[in-house]
Amino acid sequence: MQDLKTEFFKKIYFHKKSHESTKHVILTERQTSETGKKMENISITIMLITSTVCIICSLFLLINLHKNMRESTKTLSYQYNLIVKMQNILKNKSIINETTDKAEIIYQDLLQDLIPIMAAMDVMPRTTSEHPLWRALGGIMDEYAKNPFVLEKLRRAIKLDSNISHNVAHYLNRANMFLQHMSATDTDGILSTTFTDGLLGQSLTFFAQAQALATTDK
Repeated sequence: MQDLKTEFFKKIYFHKKSHESTKHVILTERQTSETGKKMENISITIMLITSTVCIICSLFLLINLHKNMRESTKTLSYQYNLIVKMQNILKNKSIINETTDKAEIIYQDLLQDLIPIMAAMDVMPRTTSEHPLWRALGGIMDEYAKNPFVLEKLRRAIKLDSNISHNVAHYLNRANMFLQHMSATDTDGILSTTFTDGLLGQSLTFFAQAQALATTDK
């Protein structure tokens, strides 16, 4: 009987031990599983953070690259415009030099017409360092600004002196041809506008008015 009791308690003890061992294994496995899940979550979090940082860095690099490309394009555009401007300056300079060479011949031709006209009007040229043509035209226009009666003097000279009439007509013809030539060769219109608005254009208006008055006067 005593042996049965002892055997029974042994079975109970071993069963309890087995249960505790099983419980310990289950707890250990559960802790291991939870630890594994935590590590997995940490790994996922680290991966997400790393991916986010990589994306931000990539965006930053793309923005900088785009900015650099835009600045490079702006620089290239500026350099291109500068080259075009320099080419235009050189082209205009060439046109100016060519026009100046031809203009000197025309200046002398116009001046030959102005000399007798000025003598008939009793007008002196300007005392400046300008070209003789501009001094002559300046003297005429300055005198007309001070004394409008100069127009009447020129009208009478044209009407009474055929040589003066010829000089005025020749001057008007040559000056108009010169301005037309300037308009055709000066693509920017800078030089032609300068001549038209300057003494040459003013003298054309003055001489044409005197010629018209002399022609219509009976």
